[in-house]
Amino acid sequence: MDGRSALTLKKKYALLSPYFDERQHRLLAAADAQLLGRGGISRVAVASGLSRTTIHRGLKELQGNEVPPQRVRQLGGGRKRIKQQQPAVLGELERLVAPTTRGDPMSPLRWTCKSTSHLAVELRRKGYRIGARTVARLLQKDLKYSLQANRKTKEGASHPDRNAQFEYIAGQTRSFQQRGQPVISVDTKKKELVGRFKNTGREWQPQRSPEPVNTHDFPDEELGKGIPYGVYELGANRGWVSVGVDHDTAEFATATIRSWWDRMGSKSYPEARELLIMADSGGSNSSRTRLWKVALQRLADQTGLCLSVCHFPPGTSKWNKIEHRMFCHITANWRGKPLESHEVIVNLIGNTTTQTGLTIHAELDLTRYPTGIQVSDEQLAQVCIEKVAFHGEWNYRILPRA
Repeated sequence: MDGRSALTLKKKYALLSPYFDERQHRLLAAADAQLLGRGGISRVAVASGLSRTTIHRGLKELQGNEVPPQRVRQLGGGRKRIKQQQPAVLGELERLVAPTTRGDPMSPLRWTCKSTSHLAVELRRKGYRIGARTVARLLQKDLKYSLQANRKTKEGASHPDRNAQFEYIAGQTRSFQQRGQPVISVDTKKKELVGRFKNTGREWQPQRSPEPVNTHDFPDEELGKGIPYGVYELGANRGWVSVGVDHDTAEFATATIRSWWDRMGSKSYPEARELLIMADSGGSNSSRTRLWKVALQRLADQTGLCLSVCHFPPGTSKWNKIEHRMFCHITANWRGKPLESHEVIVNLIGNTTTQTGLTIHAELDLTRYPTGIQVSDEQLAQVCIEKVAFHGEWNYRILPRA
């Protein structure tokens, strides 16, 4: 059979095979091999993609009609499932992959990624004939496992008065809003590298034209980092973000609150005499930071506002309103975009909006905020602070000095 005939035969099988079951495919190949005579089995095997063993079985069927016409295979034909060949394999696989083995010092996979290939290797060491694909099928279909990432749900040991503090914050928020006094939620967003670095997420681009970014995330000494500190105004669903370039300190935090008050808050609340600030217990606005209280005293003196502060209990920062009402939308807005400059960060934050009406004003803060400032006992004693009877370390008022 010349090359043209072989190509014709191959095209014939390519056209007909989608319409044949395995028995019909096998019989057609056997018939062609018989007609071709010597060497026909090899030529048909190449053209059809069937094995020589399959074609030999087809020839036997043509001669002896071994399989009844209404059946595709003989009764009980076909490869047996691994569960039938090796019944103990499921139990052994479950023992290897069970979460309890992570704490088992004798587990062979305790310090190894439990990939299907590693699991298959370990099963073969125990005498099972199995591959990675079969392991994956058994995990999904029989043991009901699936690939899953870690989920942030464990908050550690919660404070016994955690829920009571939440209720206190909610009560203070309602009280301030009923009196027409402003309520804000403050926090620092994650520091961002400035430059052509990869930013998580994807956005629409022309096909095969991804944004080129740096291979390594080494900080640019000239551009440094962007430090977004935000103020979210609960009553108006709007926010202010100062993007710092130096350090995230208590003075940077209070300077951002002052910028929000001068540019936005004082215009919306011209009769305001109080301000409720909801903050985390850590970071630049930590409840334990002396400089935070001294800087708030300076803010109270400058604005004439009585500042009421409520801190969320340790480990509960995700409940702070600014996290899921403002910061999450900023992250979604700049997904997949390299933050090439501080101006890009400011513009992306300032153009973040939602269907519920969220608006954000963002500005770059080039002020230097040195770290390591020590607050003496005398300086702290000058702060006009009134601690609430219920957890005064979390709830307190700072009064403006005359």
